[in-house]
Amino acid sequence: MSRQGSRDTAPEIAVRRLLHASGLRYRVNVPVPGLPRRTIDIVFGKAKIAIFMDGCFWHGCPEHATQPKANAEWWRSKLDKNMARDRETTGHLIDAGWVVLRFWEHEAGTTVASRIKEALAERRLPPTPGQAPDSHTDANPARGLPGAE
Repeated sequence: MSRQGSRDTAPEIAVRRLLHASGLRYRVNVPVPGLPRRTIDIVFGKAKIAIFMDGCFWHGCPEHATQPKANAEWWRSKLDKNMARDRETTGHLIDAGWVVLRFWEHEAGTTVASRIKEALAERRLPPTPGQAPDSHTDANPARGLPGAE
């Protein structure tokens, strides 16, 4: 299992490319706030949107999950713990005010990207006073204001 890739999977990279091509910027593999040994695959920090791209085998996809026959009891326990950890992580983030989106690795990248864009549109923060509705939010809010230089 140590050789099993846990980040930058092909489905995750495909979605990230589509998001980036749409002009969206995000962070990847960010620790879950308050749960440092867990990571979020794709994060939109200001909007507080966490995206997870779950593998069908490791996270128990109802359509594609398989049950290993060798050492079946150990694997069942392992996979059940993975799913319980997913539920705990999702609950923790929701309690902290995040929107959590989970997608299966078999879902089409274009569908996933469009659902992420919809969630971002719903969470779009209202413009601050004096800011144009569609302008980019700046890290320095005083920039561009008279006397701010």
